[in-house]
Amino acid sequence: MTPRRQSSGSDPKKAKKAAKKTAAEKAVKKTAPAQESVRQTAPAEGPAAPAAPAVEVPQPEAASRVPGPEVAVPVPAAPALDDGDRERLLAGTHHDPHAVLGAHPAEDGVVVRALRPYALSVTVMADGVRAELHPDGNGFFSGLLPLREVPAYRLLVAYRDTVLDTEDAYRFLPALGDLDLHLIGEGRHEQLWDVLGAHPMTHEGVTGTRFSVWAPNARAVRVAGTFNFWDGTAFPMRSLGSTGVWELFVPGVGEGELYKFEITRPDGSKTLRADPLARRTQVPPETASIITSSDYEWNDEEWLARRPEVPAHEAPFSVYEVHLASWRPGLTYRELAEQLPAYVRDLGFTHVELMPVAEHPFGGSWGYQVTGFYAPTSRLGTPDDFRYLVDKLHQAGIGVIMDWVPAHFPRDDWALAEFDGRPLYEHSDPLRAAHPDWGTLEFDYGRNEVRNFLVANAVYWCEEFHIDGLRVDAVASMLYLDYSRESGQWTPNQYGGRENLDAVAFLQEMNATLYRRVPGVVTVAEESTAWDGVTRATHHKGPSGFGGLGFGLKWNMGWMHDSLQYVSHDPIHRKFHHHEMTFSMVYAYSENYVLPISHDEVVHGKRSLVSKMPGDWWQQRANLRAYLAFMWAHPGKQLLFMGQEFAQGSEWSEERGPDWWLLDPSYGAEPDHRGVLDLVRDLNARYRATPALWQRDIHPDGFQWIAGDAAEDNVFAFLRYDADGGPLLAVSNFAPVVRPDYRLGVPDDIPAWHEVINTDAARYGGSDVTGPDPVKPEPQGCHGRPASIRLTLPPLATVWLRPA
Repeated sequence: MTPRRQSSGSDPKKAKKAAKKTAAEKAVKKTAPAQESVRQTAPAEGPAAPAAPAVEVPQPEAASRVPGPEVAVPVPAAPALDDGDRERLLAGTHHDPHAVLGAHPAEDGVVVRALRPYALSVTVMADGVRAELHPDGNGFFSGLLPLREVPAYRLLVAYRDTVLDTEDAYRFLPALGDLDLHLIGEGRHEQLWDVLGAHPMTHEGVTGTRFSVWAPNARAVRVAGTFNFWDGTAFPMRSLGSTGVWELFVPGVGEGELYKFEITRPDGSKTLRADPLARRTQVPPETASIITSSDYEWNDEEWLARRPEVPAHEAPFSVYEVHLASWRPGLTYRELAEQLPAYVRDLGFTHVELMPVAEHPFGGSWGYQVTGFYAPTSRLGTPDDFRYLVDKLHQAGIGVIMDWVPAHFPRDDWALAEFDGRPLYEHSDPLRAAHPDWGTLEFDYGRNEVRNFLVANAVYWCEEFHIDGLRVDAVASMLYLDYSRESGQWTPNQYGGRENLDAVAFLQEMNATLYRRVPGVVTVAEESTAWDGVTRATHHKGPSGFGGLGFGLKWNMGWMHDSLQYVSHDPIHRKFHHHEMTFSMVYAYSENYVLPISHDEVVHGKRSLVSKMPGDWWQQRANLRAYLAFMWAHPGKQLLFMGQEFAQGSEWSEERGPDWWLLDPSYGAEPDHRGVLDLVRDLNARYRATPALWQRDIHPDGFQWIAGDAAEDNVFAFLRYDADGGPLLAVSNFAPVVRPDYRLGVPDDIPAWHEVINTDAARYGGSDVTGPDPVKPEPQGCHGRPASIRLTLPPLATVWLRPA
């Protein structure tokens, strides 16, 4: 579990400067259809609009659509607007602005009302009629058109220096359907990102953007952005009944515009919030959402077609964990796509695991405090740029696992915390809302819409970005009501237990939905307790009475802790800790495991992997090589964090990244580091070519101890078997001495054994101690077997042997 840190919002002065720069660029370049206003922007958190636009950009496309010739006709004033409606619209507390604004049939014609602050006049153009509306004060304009039915119409809005030709946002029907709203209310909309958020679209024949947001406690919601000077007065959204969803289609607004939702809380105060379903955001520390759409054309059809053929627990699964921002600091998604796939493919890893990609305001959190659950971080490029990276990895034959963080979210006041003025995404019970360790808030998994938000988010990453799997962070903190809480700080569940039943149901639904919708996907739980059935199917109940959580794999935190504890001891003391290397086999088949040496093990004073090893530099490297080969042979999948593949000596830093210079002879790098890198490459190549090392990972008949009790010798020896009974023999000597003629029992049906890996080989930086090869069994029983072989065991080394 990664330590969390709280972040701060954006600097208003900096936001104002950036917004004005954007305005100047757009004023030169903009040629899109008619926009609602000019491009001179105010800051995302800034003041109301100026008295009148200072600059107006001509809109050629809009002008060409003006009907004509129009006949100017005088129109009488419309009936006076109800004072309550007027006050609520100005105060931002009106729940149904479409009932008041726009065009509506009346007894004597059609009433048209518009709210256009700072406008000098508003003119309606419809059916060849040009009618100037009456100013009613405070930005309101109205008129009674002599028409029998409501026509399609446009507005000419005159400001001090320009006239704007635009569609009226309040003449359109809702752009969300009843089925969508029903599914949202039920918490079953599996493609939630298609209906909530900002979506460029054509609605009733007009191009624009549909904005929609779930804010059931809000008195009203308005849209503010670069297209309206960050003043949402003229852009109130309508409430779509009891669903809690607010919606507005804004004509002429398109991709690239910044926006937020201005929410009026139950107490009448206002808050400006980023879109919870924004698919693109500003680069932190700026916090606005960006209207976006994707036109990316994928080229990974072959990968996706092949992906479902073999489930992950029966396939080779060797993972290289990466923090994208620091792997090669300064690279964008597209630049990473030209380097990362080639590097990972050369080393032979089957997958990369990306530390959280979803947008997060504070880089020092490494992505584990998410504010933009639907947006890849903009630090490295656009969402399509991230798609390009995934695509390139797939084309290189590399799967992509992504860290996913549904356990909590930060308290930033522009994001999810008390989003609409009351607890919404977080639990309403303070004892269950605040995470005791990280200063963050926990999701309310019992609320339909919140559960839907997260389940759909899991589907979103896998369907929209072709992610092959999710590693779910901090599962233990979700499962237990008393996680990091003392007595009196938590409330038992309805049965008096400590299990968070809502979280259990959420994880089961997430896994079941993801596996049903996305062929070949895998989910991986970071879960550090003995919870029963983490990787059991959701419909199979265990002794505890719960169904399985439905994950495909689970991190084996016990193996990680015990094995690192063992290798950190001086070899002379290891005989007293022998069980730390063998205990994992007691429970190895209780779940489908991954053996993780992750970023968490090489930060915050824990030292790098090679630095954990005792002895001098040679012994440290030898210990590391022996440990890696032991790990690759042990039942379970492998995960190694970047930098450990070449024995980086320093802890990882997100600011610096791996010490690549250690591999560059021109910087005086020693060949020792490249030797470890070559070993990792060979381990992966032999691993992928040897089904005995992965095919029966979850079956007890795929493993047999030969020598699991040789504590005095610091030796471990075991056999791995594939589905056809083909064996691999792995022998580790964690003592710094050569052991000649070491006898081990072996099956009597193998005529000879050939060494395929020796971590003491000279090319890896070892002492190159070898024995005869191949080695033939002798008819002398040993370790309960009728035959045996005699090996020369190198010091601090692991060897693998296969039938010759």
